[in-house]
Amino acid sequence: MGIPPADDHEDQGRDRTGQAEAFDAIGDRYDEAFPHKDGQVRAGEWLVETLPAGARVLDLGCGTGLPTARQFTDAGLRVTGVDLSAGMLAQARVNAPAADFVQADFADLTEGGPLAPGSFAAVAAFFSLLMLPKDEIPGTLRAIHGLLEPGGLLAVSMVEADLDNVPIPFLGHTIRVSGYLRDELRHVVVDAGFEVIKEDSYAYAPASTDVPPEEQIFLSCRRA
Repeated sequence: MGIPPADDHEDQGRDRTGQAEAFDAIGDRYDEAFPHKDGQVRAGEWLVETLPAGARVLDLGCGTGLPTARQFTDAGLRVTGVDLSAGMLAQARVNAPAADFVQADFADLTEGGPLAPGSFAAVAAFFSLLMLPKDEIPGTLRAIHGLLEPGGLLAVSMVEADLDNVPIPFLGHTIRVSGYLRDELRHVVVDAGFEVIKEDSYAYAPASTDVPPEEQIFLSCRRA
């Protein structure tokens, strides 16, 4: 995701219009900037290997559908992808045609939203929660907990950084991001009702020259 150090903070509430417009404009350049997603693929493999064939999986913040939505559909899982960006979803429908896609804000995933409680065997949230202010992330994790069936799985990743809703330059646009140091991330996930089964981390250098190297944290979790 490429998060540089920054300390500017401005409360934007839940108006994420600018976030969606930035990713609409970035389009397939996102996959060009992040061509090798080994950590994400391996975390996806954990879900594929653990889940039964035909299990229902939510790809939260699915982006272009690569690699995760297509990885899951290729493995015979039933996939629903959610993203705020209509442009990203248009590409995802091409890249993973066997999946279903829903345009929605993560804040709408509470009870009464577009997805039924307890309807997923697993959720993948790869670098999607970092698009939220920190005060929204615990509630979003609790909403994910509610979307999972008992014992359901969560694969979540973040870039390690102590940031809260900070504007950064990203592929010619400005987006706002948050991040945790790894111990704090584990604490937030556990507080939301998950057992952390394993943790992996990867040093990652994006292909884009305007996105700096980063440390990516992947947590494999189970609904407690």
